[in-house]
Amino acid sequence: MELLHGPIRDYAWGSRSAIAELQGRPVPSDGPEAELWLGAHPGAPATVDTDGDRVSLVDLVTAEPGRWLGEQVVDRFGTRLPFLLKVLAADAPLSLQAHPDPEQARAGYAADAARTDGQRNYVDPYHKPELLVALSPMEALCGFRDPAESADVLGAFGVPALEPVVAALRTGPAGLRDAVRLLLTWPAADRAGLVDAVAAADVAGPDAELARALAASYPADPGVLVALLLHHVWLAPGEAIWMPAGNLHAYLRGTGVEIMAASDNVLRGGLTPKRVDVDELLRVLRFEVLTDPVVTARPVAPGVVCWPVPVEDFALHRVTVDATAPQVRLPLPGPRVVLCRAGRVAVDDGTGALTLGPGQAAVGPAAAGPLVFSGEGEAFVATAGLR
Repeated sequence: MELLHGPIRDYAWGSRSAIAELQGRPVPSDGPEAELWLGAHPGAPATVDTDGDRVSLVDLVTAEPGRWLGEQVVDRFGTRLPFLLKVLAADAPLSLQAHPDPEQARAGYAADAARTDGQRNYVDPYHKPELLVALSPMEALCGFRDPAESADVLGAFGVPALEPVVAALRTGPAGLRDAVRLLLTWPAADRAGLVDAVAAADVAGPDAELARALAASYPADPGVLVALLLHHVWLAPGEAIWMPAGNLHAYLRGTGVEIMAASDNVLRGGLTPKRVDVDELLRVLRFEVLTDPVVTARPVAPGVVCWPVPVEDFALHRVTVDATAPQVRLPLPGPRVVLCRAGRVAVDDGTGALTLGPGQAAVGPAAAGPLVFSGEGEAFVATAGLR
């Protein structure tokens, strides 16, 4: 195992305490710290100490794909690490967003290659399904809920201008596309008045509170109303959200470990000053009800749990070593990235043990042996999802 150093992305919605506290640095940090990236995505690759220098994990994987990735991963994904592990720390809402499936990503990336206006939607040709496991209590919007429920919520505000949207939702899942299109294409001159009317309505309950909170930050953004069409969930630590391609979502507040296919393709629908391409978002979205976005951890061995997801790009395990499980052996195929969450955890892949403290990470090649954990603490392990 090699010590892995991940870059921190300083997006405006990030926390000034969560990642710094995890890594044992002074709080508050100098600026917002939104995401710690632990992978080989070219947008912000992690680095490894080699011969006195820090070398990009991208360069290591490219130079020795057989050693780092293994034959099975190379055959399936080519000479790239197929997953990206992150720590996500939100003190303010992220944008409403969705991600493409593999076919959409390839087609979109090819189409964007011909653009000359600099307005790209796709930065790579890969899909981006993702799983987020809460480290703290976490609030999120994820996937469309029953449109009849959404119709009741919007109708309760008593805003006449919303009647066509409510009527579309009353037709069931078939009306979701029309409802979202109506809201996202609302005339720009009328958006502030619409959002203000909803925020000012004399309505109680969590949906009204959410609308008022979002409207305070985005007073002329119809994404405030699109947000009310989604499941509003509160995760306890250890609970997870699974977001397959095409599902609209936004993380509102909290800290979690996130694993995804190694892509940075994001199509936004609101709650952001960044570019929103309504036509492309509508093309990518799956207008279907997501019955239950919450994933519960499943025990797989003493001291080990996982959150099963139906993709081959990644798998995520949590290992806890303590008096009840003083040593945990975890045979996993392919490359592996380990993040220590708490305590001090020693991990050995047959090439020598490396002891990690909170916020430290390590990377190991596919050519090494099973991972053996000891010490006292908690660690997350990211690998490819191939079996």
